[in-house]
Amino acid sequence: MTIVTHEIDYAKAVKKLKEEKNAVILAHYYQEPAIQEIADFVGDSLGLAKQAAGTDADIIVFAGVHFMAETAKILSPNKRVFLPDLEAGCSLASSCTPNEFAEFLKQYPDHVVVSYINCSAEIKTMSDYICTSSNAKKIIEAIPKDKKIVFAPDKNLGRYLINETGRDMVLWDGVCIVHEAFSFNKLLELWKQYPGAKLVVHPESEADMVNVANFVGSTSAMLNYVKNSNATEFIVATEAGILHQMAIENPTKTLIPAPSKEDNTCACSECAFMKLNTLEKLYNCLLNETPEITLSDEIIKQSLIPLNRMLALSN
Repeated sequence: MTIVTHEIDYAKAVKKLKEEKNAVILAHYYQEPAIQEIADFVGDSLGLAKQAAGTDADIIVFAGVHFMAETAKILSPNKRVFLPDLEAGCSLASSCTPNEFAEFLKQYPDHVVVSYINCSAEIKTMSDYICTSSNAKKIIEAIPKDKKIVFAPDKNLGRYLINETGRDMVLWDGVCIVHEAFSFNKLLELWKQYPGAKLVVHPESEADMVNVANFVGSTSAMLNYVKNSNATEFIVATEAGILHQMAIENPTKTLIPAPSKEDNTCACSECAFMKLNTLEKLYNCLLNETPEITLSDEIIKQSLIPLNRMLALSN
C-alpha cells in the first residue's frame, strides 16, 4: 500500500484521481470545509442517498460516517464504495446493535418498524421503512393510522415525530451525542446577547431545545430556512460543520453556533466521528482504493426494501 506523507496539493490531486478513476465524492454538511469544497455533492442524509442511488460513477468515496457509506453500497451494489476512515462511526448506529434490536422487536410483533437512516445495514434489514430527518414526518404519516409503530434508534427525533404526527410510537432509547451536547442554560444566556436571533434546531436535539426553537428541521431544511428568512441573526443548534455552507449562502447574516455543555474553545458541538475524515485520508483512500465497504448480497437485498420504500415516498 502506498502512504503519501510528503507535501502535496491534495485538492488538486483528488480532482486528478477522480477523473482517472471515474469516481464521485459525496460529502455530508458536517465534514470539514476542505472536503466540502472538493466534493461533487454536499448534502444531508436524504440528498446523499439519492445521489448514491443515481450516480453513474464506478467509484463512490463517501466523506461521512460508516452508516452513510453502507447506505451508498446498498443503493449502488455494483459500485465500489470507500470511506476515508473506517473508524468514522455514529453514536446512534452503535447504540442499536442487531442482537439487542432483534430481542427488542420480539416484544412488538404487530408493529411497523421505522428506522432512522442513522443505523447499521443489519438494523435496516429488520425495518419496514427507513427515514431521514428530512422525510421522517412524511414516512410516519404514510403508515395507516391503525398500525402500531416502533421507531429507532433516536428517541429525541421519535418524540418530535410523536408531537408532530400525533402517533403513539414505541421508541428505542438512543441519542446523538452531538445534539445531546447542547446546553439549554447556556443557550438562554446567549440569547440575551442576541435577543433578535432566530434559533434553528435539528430534531435530534433534546426537547427543551426543540420547544423554544423558531425552526426545527434537517440540515438541508435549516439551510433553506436561514437563506429564505428576513432575519439577520441565527443561533444554529446542529453540528458546527453546517456553518461553512450556511456562511457561503448568507454572507451578510450573523451565524452563532449553539453552545455546548462542555467547556471548549469553539463553544460549539462537533462530531468527532465526522471529523475523522480529512482531505489527506480522502486522497489516500482514492489513491489506494481502500478501505472499501463490503456487505453480503443478502443484507443488501433485505435492507434495500425499506430504503426503496423511503425513496418512493420522498419523490
